[in-house]
Parts: sequence; C-alpha cells; structure tokens
Amino acid sequence: MGERLNAPLWKQDAFTLRRLQVAIERILNDLDEDGTLPGVVVDMGAGGAPYCRLFQARGATYVSCDICNGPGIDVVLENGRAVELGNGFADCVVSFQVLEHVWDIDAYLLECRRLLSADGKLLLSTHGTWLYHPHPTDFRRWTRDGLLKEIESRGYIIDSIIPVVGPLAWTSQFRCLAYSHLFQKFGVLGRFFARVSNALFYLRMVAEDFVTPPALKDSNAAIYVVVASKA
Repeated sequence: MGERLNAPLWKQDAFTLRRLQVAIERILNDLDEDGTLPGVVVDMGAGGAPYCRLFQARGATYVSCDICNGPGIDVVLENGRAVELGNGFADCVVSFQVLEHVWDIDAYLLECRRLLSADGKLLLSTHGTWLYHPHPTDFRRWTRDGLLKEIESRGYIIDSIIPVVGPLAWTSQFRCLAYSHLFQKFGVLGRFFARVSNALFYLRMVAEDFVTPPALKDSNAAIYVVVASKA
C-alpha cells in the first residue's frame, strides 16, 4: 500500500490509508489513557515502519522486526525460529497489514503473544477485502467474525475492533487503483491524469463512506483494526 503516513490526496490509495491512520491514532490515544504507552512496542513485520513516528511521539521505544534486513530493522525474523527477544518483552505488539501475507498464522500469533507482557496489548490490522498484493506472497482475506475467531483461538481476548472503509467506498477504491494503473502507462501526461483521477475518486469515497450504514461497514470492511489482550 505504498507510503502510508499522511498520504497525499492524489495518491491512488490515499483514502484507505488516511482512514487507517485515523483508526490507529484513535487507538493510540486509548493506549495512552490506559498506561500501555509510553512503553516498549515491537513491530512484527515492520517493513519501513510507517507508523513508528506516531508511537515515538508518545514516548514509546519502537523495535522493528522484519524478514528482510535493512535500514531501521532491529531484529531479523527467521522462519521456524523464535524472535530474539525475551518473554513478555513488549508492552505492545503491533502488526500492520502483515497477517494476510503470513502462511503460518498459528506460529505468528503465538509468537506475538509470547512477546507481550501480562497486561500488554496486541494492535493488529489486516484486510477484510482487498486486491491481490504479494509481499512476497498474499494468502488470505477475512470476514469480521473469522478474524476475531483466528485471534481468540490463539489465546487472546478481543478488546475492540474498528472497521475501516465500507463497501460503497472500497468498490470505488478498486476502480481508482485500476484507472491509476492504466493512466500511468502513458508517460508524464498519463501520470498527471492519474493524480487528477485519484483526487476525484478520493472525494467520491468520502461521500460514499459517509452514507454507508455502520452495520454494513462493520461486516464488510476493507480493513479491520483489532486490539486484543492475553487471555
């Protein structure tokens, strides 16, 4: 999903990224209030750690873990091996748009749980509905009920879930992505029209998501953001 923080309106997935950021910031305010932050935050699948600044602004120590080593990565994850951090190391474990790319969900969620302190929080976002996007692979999408069961069955209690982008808007989001991809094949002029198209679709999605009934969005979101505790 590209550069995620404060995405410009002419970016092809700006609407979804901005709504996701709003949900994450809302949760961080809650974690501030309950004393989880500031603390130690472990990002399980950090990539470029797009939301790191949001946590550091609240005084958190941010530990970035990823399967690929690179700038800003503190711990390299290896298949079949425990993360090189102690039990209960983290006050908060975060996983942003990673779970759909994980084959062994059982091992992943249990390792997240091992890293959590007794009163720590798991903050996880993943797709309900989205286009195929391998990184390096892409395995799953979830219904609301299915995602909650996946997490609960690995020893968690669900504290909250926020749906991000309802079906009226995400159908437009998919068309926006398709038109943007098409326009960008036509050089500088095509890239200009892609930006114009993206901005117009953004405005349309604002209206569509505004009129979507909450119950419809709850069970048909593009993204779900979950906060969970150890059972």
